[in-house]
Amino acid sequence: MGTEAMLEKGSSDLSEAEEAEIETIRQHREELLEDIKKLKEEIAQVFAEIEGFQNAEERQEADQNPGERSSKLSQRDKLLSVGRKKFNMDPEKGIQYLIEQQLLSSDLQEIAKFLHKGEGLNKTAIGDYLGGRDSKNIQILQAFVACHQFANLNLVQALRQFLWSFRLPGEAQKIDRMMEAFANWYCKCNPGVFQSTDTCYILSFSIIMLNTSLHNPNVKDKPPFERFVSINRGINDGADLPEELLKNLFDSIKNEPFSIPEDDGNDLTHTFFNPNREGWLLKLGGRVKTWKRRWFILTDNCLYYFEYTTDKEPLGIIPLENLSVRKVDDPKKPNCFELFNPNCKGQKIKACKTDGDGKVVEGKHQSYKISAATPAERDEWIEAIRTSITQNPFYDLVSARKKKIANKN
Repeated sequence: MGTEAMLEKGSSDLSEAEEAEIETIRQHREELLEDIKKLKEEIAQVFAEIEGFQNAEERQEADQNPGERSSKLSQRDKLLSVGRKKFNMDPEKGIQYLIEQQLLSSDLQEIAKFLHKGEGLNKTAIGDYLGGRDSKNIQILQAFVACHQFANLNLVQALRQFLWSFRLPGEAQKIDRMMEAFANWYCKCNPGVFQSTDTCYILSFSIIMLNTSLHNPNVKDKPPFERFVSINRGINDGADLPEELLKNLFDSIKNEPFSIPEDDGNDLTHTFFNPNREGWLLKLGGRVKTWKRRWFILTDNCLYYFEYTTDKEPLGIIPLENLSVRKVDDPKKPNCFELFNPNCKGQKIKACKTDGDGKVVEGKHQSYKISAATPAERDEWIEAIRTSITQNPFYDLVSARKKKIANKN
């Protein structure tokens, strides 16, 4: 019997187990159809934009009768537009396409300049590409950083320029490579400001963390200047940095937070800058017990979920304060974990969601049950959530670098 026929078959002819299995199939089919519909809409939008661009160019050529040279330029612009869109969906394939179409040189310096110029490119895609661990990506990253003019800028000014040119990825190893390249180039542009690149590296992280602590509304304990001084003691090859330098950096961030680039169609703005983890998961509904595929972002001690990666506003926000996370079994979904309040069993978790009318309302969950694609992903999410509840993700990177300085002395 076909799947469609089974789904239409009366429940009286089926056992409870068969009904449960068919319900699972029905839900899965609905989720797949929903995803396919969204993908078709996105693809149609891309082709519509390309077609609109082509039509506009053709009308302009017809009006101006520009001749053969303009026709060649028009064709080049069309291919360049396609290449940028390919890059925004898959950076590696986009770069390869542009090189194959002879719109971009394979020279790594030229690729870096193209990314630094950034015209029509998604800042998230740029950050993802630059953070790659291949030797080619690392060389392009170094050339990209060298496109910035940091001479005679203080560290906050340089960071403002650097962090505006792309979106910092969420993976610790990518962050480490990118901030290492930044510190090396800043010290080369400003010799004598710091004793070593390690000092610049640590202080840069301290400034980024300070920016989050001072300007994120979820952080209630705003650090005073004295705490900023304290956490940076001894980082200048065992010596303290001048208090006047630290005061200038502190005041600069306090008076003006970092401006984080907002991508068209992928706007994750300030709140979602440098997520601890992000990815697709299945979430069980609170009132209606159905599983829905959602894009989750873990950052700043909160778990946000979206319908699509391109959405600008989350469907829901789960503050992790006072919550715990654990593995759980579910008869319908594998690789599950659960967010729960160990101290308030039976009570709704303090969270919010967007209802069908777009209004923000209180969540209806006593616990959140979530399913990952694999056991490994489930364990990684559990570990990331536990870490987020207890500490800032930058601390491990900074701690390792401080130990390095201590060992040298």
